[in-house]
Amino acid sequence: MKTTSYLLIGFGITSNCLAAEKTTVTDTAKPNIILVMPDDLGYGDYACLGNPIMHTPAVDAFKKESLLFTQFHVSPTCSPCRASLMSSRHEFKNGVTHTILERERMSLETYTLPQMLKSVGYTTGIFGKWHLGDEEAYRPESRGFDEVYIHGGGGIGQTYPGSCGDAPGNTNINPALWHNGKWEKNTGYCTDLFFAQATKWMDAKRKANQPFFAYIPLNAAHGPHVVPEEYYRQYLGKPGVTEDIAKFFGMIENVDTNFGVLFKKLKEWGIEENTLVIYIGTDNGGTAGVNIYNAGMRGQKGTPYQGGTRSPLFVRWPAGGIPSGVECDALSSVIDIFPTLAAITGAKLSDKVKQQVEGKNLFPLFKNPKSEWPDRILVHHVGRWAKGKAAESKYRNCAIQNSSFTLVNNEELYELKSDPGETTNVIAKYPEVAAKLRTAYDQWWIETLPLMVNEDVIGPKMNPMKVLYWKQFGGGPDEAMLRKMDPDSKSDGAKPVKEQKKKKKNSEQ
Repeated sequence: MKTTSYLLIGFGITSNCLAAEKTTVTDTAKPNIILVMPDDLGYGDYACLGNPIMHTPAVDAFKKESLLFTQFHVSPTCSPCRASLMSSRHEFKNGVTHTILERERMSLETYTLPQMLKSVGYTTGIFGKWHLGDEEAYRPESRGFDEVYIHGGGGIGQTYPGSCGDAPGNTNINPALWHNGKWEKNTGYCTDLFFAQATKWMDAKRKANQPFFAYIPLNAAHGPHVVPEEYYRQYLGKPGVTEDIAKFFGMIENVDTNFGVLFKKLKEWGIEENTLVIYIGTDNGGTAGVNIYNAGMRGQKGTPYQGGTRSPLFVRWPAGGIPSGVECDALSSVIDIFPTLAAITGAKLSDKVKQQVEGKNLFPLFKNPKSEWPDRILVHHVGRWAKGKAAESKYRNCAIQNSSFTLVNNEELYELKSDPGETTNVIAKYPEVAAKLRTAYDQWWIETLPLMVNEDVIGPKMNPMKVLYWKQFGGGPDEAMLRKMDPDSKSDGAKPVKEQKKKKKNSEQ
């Protein structure tokens, strides 16, 4: 790959404005970028982070070669985290306030991470779980991805009323997967298939000297917990481990095995030095494994406590000067990935996109984990309220935090550095801290409420991914029945809705 020299411009949020930081990088080719993110794990579901049962040798080894962010936060549930990652702003500002019922669809006004990377010459691919809309305008091929290899909905085989759903009867073993505009029936295990397709695609791109962004957001270890027995047999009979938890751990071990194989490929290809590998430990808080080990945290997926939002973030890029085997405790977030990659790749953002981007550029911390890092405020909200109940859910299942305190549900204040397990409510001791956080949250809510564009959307009568599957392979309702159920159906059976009538092509932003 040709060596280039370029100026990197990074952006950090200050009072909702982007402040530029200039960082010069010379004699370094534009790095390939791989971002891996498993689903539904917890911070404590890795052996290297203290789990007494898990077997994760690949991630354990990767930790020794990486910079680990120990105070990195994601969203409390699946679609919200993905929306924040793709946009660098809170998920609610993308219209994503749930994981189903059309409220998982990322606003068509959102300028996405792959669109940004394509603007500086990257080819982009997604392999795994999208979960930001299954209707045509919302699918990843319409949002900046060149290569698409995914399942539908939020979990393989899961379908809910409206637009969020997978192929009928789908399962983790021998799944049907959506590949570049059509369904493909496969033989094998889902995680193996996602990694194999990603590896094949990356190999082709590196042979063509084409810088790539490979996004591998896995469905594992999201339920249903289906995995070959060879991966979970060893966990059966361990203290507190039921068969379902054993399968959950087995899904994690399978992810770890595949990640190890991928990393060996990078070394075999000779590109591991100038490939930026980002491993986000989970998309939300822990699930099946939290009763075994939860890294001393309170809460899990679907809660606003630290156990619902804290994730390990591992980054490795030797050519970029990232140190190995080092930890950084700067308060950081999934919304920071977008501006960090913009800085590393030299992407120029329009004024409109700069207004969208709320994250901070982590690149200075990549170079020096002890760099000065001003304190900040992060908002966590579970959402998932009943239709029409947004306003009255303002203080329900929410938290606003800085590096020292977190205010939960507007009435619980915890001192994070002395009480990371959130065991003692100190709101009576620090009323001025609670008041300051509450004021910031109130202002945030005022700004955010008008951007929740999916609250009143009525979805299609039949899931579009199922319709496409039936049209391709037969079965299901016949065409006449499809038309009767949804007379306005287009190529994918999806009924146009208010949000779809807005600008569909936003790559020029």
